[in-house]
Amino acid sequence: MKQRFALPVLCLAVLAMPSMAWAQTPVTLEAAIERVQQTSPAVRAGANEAAAQEGALAQAGAMPNPELSLLREGRERDTRTSTVTLSIPIELGGKRAARIDAANQERQLALIEADALRVQLRADTVAAFYDVHAAGERLRLTGEMAALAARAQHAAARQVDAGKVSPVEETRARVAEANARIDALHAARDLETAKVKLAALWGGDGAGLEIVAPQSTLPQAPPLNALLARLDTAPGMRLARAQIAQRTALARVEQARRTPDVNVIVGARREGPEQRNQAVLGVSVPLPLFDRNNGAVLAALRRVDRARDEQDAESVRLRSALTDAHARLQSARTEAQLIEAEILPGARSASQAAQRGFEAGKFGFLDVLDAQRTLVQSHTQYLTAVAACHRAAADIARLSGLPLEQETP
Repeated sequence: MKQRFALPVLCLAVLAMPSMAWAQTPVTLEAAIERVQQTSPAVRAGANEAAAQEGALAQAGAMPNPELSLLREGRERDTRTSTVTLSIPIELGGKRAARIDAANQERQLALIEADALRVQLRADTVAAFYDVHAAGERLRLTGEMAALAARAQHAAARQVDAGKVSPVEETRARVAEANARIDALHAARDLETAKVKLAALWGGDGAGLEIVAPQSTLPQAPPLNALLARLDTAPGMRLARAQIAQRTALARVEQARRTPDVNVIVGARREGPEQRNQAVLGVSVPLPLFDRNNGAVLAALRRVDRARDEQDAESVRLRSALTDAHARLQSARTEAQLIEAEILPGARSASQAAQRGFEAGKFGFLDVLDAQRTLVQSHTQYLTAVAACHRAAADIARLSGLPLEQETP
């Protein structure tokens, strides 16, 4: 019995190895983007829709089927009449060409939607990846702060026992240590949340996910005028134009349906005692007296107008969103550069001076803790600015479809 289940268990273990290796191996940004593009459920759904449109295009070009009918009149053999006819429909008004064009526009729309989805997922992956990196750095800083606060609390307790300081100092150190531990807990929760969001993009689990720290670079935005000038090539505008073309093609289908089709009827008729065969020829033409498909044509044309209005609205939305994202990127870059150039050096120098003063007996350990807390807060502020910078850059890339260059801060 053990041998019977050995092979299936081995196969399952082999199949699980890639996902296990992915969860245990640190992931680079490029690997995360590739993983999302290959295994994202949303990408697979878009690819399936594009493949489905291939079938719809083939079906649109199919000719209508002929109709075979048999009519028998009478029960007696000598007086019975039998008629066999073949009705061949002939489409007029360009119906078949209109259907093919509409199906082709549907396929183009599905392909553009799939491309736009890939651009959006790439931008979302970049933003989520840097969120994980920033959360990991915050956890490291809060962990160091919690360890330092614990040391300060123990030092204050020893000084109180020795009668060198007031018990109030120990209470302050205990409160500071508890706050530091709470900050570390919040940072750990934020890191797990960021991992779950990143792994969800490729349909995975964030448990055990580790990333390779990206280079310390900041994205550089091109001039806003250059971005707005290339707005017509943005995924949103391409999608809006494809929707106009698709609805225009559907309107032509409805217009073609106003022309009635012709059915050519050929067959044979056998009747009378001699059972002689007679040729049957005929033409069947619907009379468009009551239904000329006017309502469907009007609805289709109004949907074309709606698609044009939606294109104008999308252009306005993209301009506003690009302007906002560009402003956020510039502001976040300036903030990150200012913190890196002025605030962090001052906070780092103050922390080192407090450490040296404590070693020389000039400062207490709580003074060192306050200086270290200021340094940690400055680092956290810098990480927040960098993460905001990458999120804004991801928004610009998603809106414009253009990846941004990286530049050292």
